[in-house]
Amino acid sequence: MTDFTVIGGGVAGMVVARRLAMAGRSVTLVEASDRLGGTVARHTVGGIDLDAGAESFATRGGIVAALATEIGLGDEIVSPGEAGAWLQPQSGPAVPMPATNVLGIPGTPLAADVIAVIGQRAAIRAELDAIIPSLWARKSLTLGALVRRRMGSGVLEKLVAPIVHGVHSLHPDDIQLDRAAPGLRAAFAREGSLAAAVRFMRDSAPAGSSVAGIRGGMHRLVTELTADLVTYGVQVELGRTVQPGSIDGAVVMAAPVDPTAGRKIVLATLVVDAPELDSAPRGTGLLIADGAAGISARALTHATAKWDWLRERAGGRHVLRLSYDVEPETLHVTALQDASALLGVGLDDSRVVDFARVEWRRPAASGSVLAVPQVGESVAGSGLAGVIRQAEATAEELLDTCLGRE
Repeated sequence: MTDFTVIGGGVAGMVVARRLAMAGRSVTLVEASDRLGGTVARHTVGGIDLDAGAESFATRGGIVAALATEIGLGDEIVSPGEAGAWLQPQSGPAVPMPATNVLGIPGTPLAADVIAVIGQRAAIRAELDAIIPSLWARKSLTLGALVRRRMGSGVLEKLVAPIVHGVHSLHPDDIQLDRAAPGLRAAFAREGSLAAAVRFMRDSAPAGSSVAGIRGGMHRLVTELTADLVTYGVQVELGRTVQPGSIDGAVVMAAPVDPTAGRKIVLATLVVDAPELDSAPRGTGLLIADGAAGISARALTHATAKWDWLRERAGGRHVLRLSYDVEPETLHVTALQDASALLGVGLDDSRVVDFARVEWRRPAASGSVLAVPQVGESVAGSGLAGVIRQAEATAEELLDTCLGRE
């Protein structure tokens, strides 16, 4: 008799199954596809093993790093290159990302790097945040509504929206404040203005980059979690669709209730021979404002500029990743055109070593109240840190309340 059946073999399902099995429970993990890991996956492009999905994680709280250390990857955690990210505004040339911000919300609205993105008029409007009476941000408030009210639409659309979309694949108006920026509500209440809240959060954050990766790729996380599932005796069933009445034990739902809901994201990966990119002309990549002239992509990552380990393995070639909300009719052609325009380097088919397309669906926020515990991106939000935190907490609650601890 199985104590728990976990439905869905993404990272959340794997983490829950592992934690329950570590406590001595018998666990079955059911996954409809032919592999585990969900959007943390590997593909080979130009002879290089690359991440086909998530390629980094947020370092806040140390959640992902703690799990990576547990499964033997602690010494493999790496920080991105120091070049930093850039932003492509709606018009004009690309500019370095403003230094002091949280999801693009500026800590100093009149800073020169902020004005370079949003313009002086919008920056002056944003500075009014310092004198607007502070009202408690209600729980249902979206991030977009708070930024618009405090700092104006210039900051929201030109700076915050591209960054939030790059992180969450949503406009700030479509994501709740607490889901997008945990801790910002409390900091706002404490400091009395949004800019001061941002400065407080930045000052309170540990030194170092806000994101990190794993040498060799984030997909190694799935490889090691899979090995642990074997070690702790989890029965993994791939290619199985669960039928009513066919489930043993207590159920944990780790798959989206409606897998067809949510936003489709298409990722184009280019491996190119372009020595002009050795200088990383746009740092580690760019986030792109909605409506940027002539650009279809929503983000570009210059992966070989971002990760030292990948630059070494690429042997002088460059790896570029471009993401799209709406897939162009000719993805390969458009990706080359976008990369050329964004990086300021002429790229054509003669430069391309290899190309790959990957499609993911980012689950919609769950509106269903299920009779069973639910984990994963649809309830925890995007990002491995939040997904793993919620999965770990759910496992602990199940051990404490459902069956008790022996």
